[in-house]
Amino acid sequence: MDGKKLEYKGAEALEELQKLTTEADKVQEDLLKAILTRNKKTEYLQKHITGVSMNDLTEFKQKVPVITYKDIYPYIQRIANGEDSSVISGHPITEMLSSSGTSGGKPKIMPSIAEDLDRRTFVYNLIMPIMNQYITGLDEGKAMFLYFVKAEMSTPCGLPTRTVLTSYYKSKHFKTRSRDRYNDQTSPDEAILCDDSNQSMYCQLLAGLIHRQQVTRLGAVFASAMLRGISFLERNWIRLCSDIRSGQLNPMITDSGCRLAMSAMIKLADPHQADEIENICSRRSWKGIVCDLWPKAKYIEAVVTGSMSQYIPTLEYYSRGKLPLVCTMYASSECYFGVNLQPLCDPANVSFTLLPNMGYYEFIPLGDNETYGNEDEEISLANLVDLVHVKVGFYYELVVTTFAGLNRYRIGDVLQVTGFHNRTPQFRFICRRNVILSIDSDKTNEEDLHKSIMAAKRLLEPYNALLVEYTSYADTSSVPGHYVIYWEIKHYTPSVLEKVTSSLGPKVLQDCCIAIEEDLDYIYRRLRTNDKAIGPLEIRVVKSGTFESLMDFFIKQGASINQYKTPRCIKSDAALKLLNSNVKACFFSPRNPTWVPL
Repeated sequence: MDGKKLEYKGAEALEELQKLTTEADKVQEDLLKAILTRNKKTEYLQKHITGVSMNDLTEFKQKVPVITYKDIYPYIQRIANGEDSSVISGHPITEMLSSSGTSGGKPKIMPSIAEDLDRRTFVYNLIMPIMNQYITGLDEGKAMFLYFVKAEMSTPCGLPTRTVLTSYYKSKHFKTRSRDRYNDQTSPDEAILCDDSNQSMYCQLLAGLIHRQQVTRLGAVFASAMLRGISFLERNWIRLCSDIRSGQLNPMITDSGCRLAMSAMIKLADPHQADEIENICSRRSWKGIVCDLWPKAKYIEAVVTGSMSQYIPTLEYYSRGKLPLVCTMYASSECYFGVNLQPLCDPANVSFTLLPNMGYYEFIPLGDNETYGNEDEEISLANLVDLVHVKVGFYYELVVTTFAGLNRYRIGDVLQVTGFHNRTPQFRFICRRNVILSIDSDKTNEEDLHKSIMAAKRLLEPYNALLVEYTSYADTSSVPGHYVIYWEIKHYTPSVLEKVTSSLGPKVLQDCCIAIEEDLDYIYRRLRTNDKAIGPLEIRVVKSGTFESLMDFFIKQGASINQYKTPRCIKSDAALKLLNSNVKACFFSPRNPTWVPL
């Protein structure tokens, strides 16, 4: 990638974006030619198209198969063990990027080359020019973003293994980034780069509070991380206020980099600031706490699509619904994909414009009815659709080819086309295709589960209660098996807690059980009602803080706090044990869901 593209800022960045999206078909064709030219001597491509001109895109599309992780993993493992990168890539593999590991249960490792960091930086450099079209004055203050790194590992041959965000934060691109008025962050780099997530969180929140009157935007990568920050603040605001009042950093901060940077920031005591923060945080209700602590903030930035949409009501509660929830980009460990050109839209309407210079995109058609195929099914190469030929309203699974050696790799994301920007399609993220619940022939995907739970949680609202988090698993330990949904519920007044645990409680939660079942698909309801192949759905209400403990569990297993997404279907026995040890009460659906034969 031309290094000059990293220099695009402001109007130039928007002009480049317009050019790319207008010439999407040409950009994609040129990109694939470049990938094939560079990687033509790799073992992987030679295996599939030996003796054929690598510039012939038709041969690539006719002969190179569509693959999943299990197909490419043996090649990745060989490189991890010390074989030459030419197994899959024409350029040296410089690191392995690990996925969050919470969707499939185990982190995947993806090959990455040095110039991949150029591509990620290009996407980051588009965000502020896009935002400045909609919100003014962002250059007049600071950004309080909660960013975290994950301790690195290495492959047997010594290649570093990092999360994609850790890779970026530890790269020269981040360390030498322009410190212009749009990149002025409250957190010192030392706090972001601290491996200890608790010390990092403490220091970043402390920095955000010290500069609270200057913060114009705040957020985290995922909505879950932003809420974890608020939860951390609830537990630690007294200590943070003490630091600000005294001008002395709490001795719990032992990381040398953090201690040096934060001691310099907090060197002057500020009792007045501490009193203001204490008055806000000591209120019984934290509704609107974000607006009160950071009164000049103009929006909250975080991923709030897909499973993250669960957190929208909670974020709106803490911001009193006054701050737009902005989802700026769409990315994964495999490739950065696109940006949101209408960042102030309703979170439910977020669409991403795929950037045609990031990777070569193809799409597996799923039709117009959200039917998701099995990961192991054979894909007809003739059915794949190019970027510019997708149809509005239709659903697709994303397939990507990269310079780093992924060839026609199924990302596993289901997307719906919502429109076009110039010649480039815009997509709404629907769900991860392979996250499902199943007892019999039922197949409940993440999106269907989410929609049914969103319908049921509305029954809690009259009691001033909020569904904080959920997950599920298919319990087949008895016959028939049944769906188990774990709910953590936040109560905003003491009287509500009494109601939910009184005689009214069982009925409310039982009604929630049947509401979920009524919203699930025809096959599930038939198996429940007619075939008796599935037992009554169960909600297990867990203690407050259980999902924080679940997050800590997965982080210890290798997940990143930046990339963590609560798994919507639990596959880990240890994680299930943790959840079950925190169950306060269980409720079952009181009747069969409605079902009428077709």
